[in-house]
Amino acid sequence: MRYIADRITIDGRDGWPVEAGRYRLVAARACPWANRTLIVRRLLGLEDALSLGLCGPTHDERSWTFDLDPGGVDPVLKIPRLQDAYFARYPDYPRGITVPAIVDVPSGGVVTNDFNQITLDFSTEWTAHHREGAPELYPERARDEIDDVAHRVFTEVNNGVYRAGFAGSQDAYDAAYDRLFTALDWLADRLSRQRYLVGDTITEADVRLFTTLARFDPVYHGHFKCNRTKLSEMPVLWAYARDLFQTPGFGDTIDFVQIKQHYYIVHADINPTRIVPKGPALANWLTAHHREELGGRPFGDGTPPPPPVAAEVVPAGHGAH
Repeated sequence: MRYIADRITIDGRDGWPVEAGRYRLVAARACPWANRTLIVRRLLGLEDALSLGLCGPTHDERSWTFDLDPGGVDPVLKIPRLQDAYFARYPDYPRGITVPAIVDVPSGGVVTNDFNQITLDFSTEWTAHHREGAPELYPERARDEIDDVAHRVFTEVNNGVYRAGFAGSQDAYDAAYDRLFTALDWLADRLSRQRYLVGDTITEADVRLFTTLARFDPVYHGHFKCNRTKLSEMPVLWAYARDLFQTPGFGDTIDFVQIKQHYYIVHADINPTRIVPKGPALANWLTAHHREELGGRPFGDGTPPPPPVAAEVVPAGHGAH
């Protein structure tokens, strides 16, 4: 098992019952997998039930660190490195120290880092703590289709950019490049006819695609050599990404400065100078997208989330300005 597969559930069958205030989500704005949890937590209104610890954008070979906090220590968990929470649960934990992770505050140990399951459980197991007007991101009637689309997004796009970026040979890179853009063309065709990936409302599938699209031009196009076209040169996907970016809960979780710092500094094997590029220009994320002409209701029968709580606002100058 690559991840700690325990789940926090209503019935507590793995020993971890849903309980407001007991757990802490540890994420990093830089990481696309963690960014999913930030979006879903915002959309569902879980801020009061599940506290948030944010790691900085860079890390060493050992662990993500809490270098954004005073003294470099998480104020709730009282640890400087996320690995401390992993070792509290498994003293000889042998795999990567990854975000997102949900930590049991009383014991200080990681409960789960299964990013694929965490956001689904936010939708299905944490319902008692959803805000009034929370959208259905994983509606039962559409789960098979959401799962199918999300699987293709995961294998071909979320992982596809990494497959290209970390290719060890020309042949491997060429194959990865072709797979990625084949999938992006498929998504563009699908989204040319409908506003969202599944049905007429935002679902888990949209969250999973968005976090890769948000990083495409700042990082993946250049750093990972995914350079057939920029996102901003793919009209349908660019309009779709801007539509989501301008939707409360999406763009207000994106920190472009941290995203660029993470990839260009941490991946020294790809970028030995660790120079972080100044571009691209970002104000165009806020331009009109006209996707509302396709219809659709972003939150279904629900409502937009309120603005982020003050402690979780992306720093000034780090968004699309």
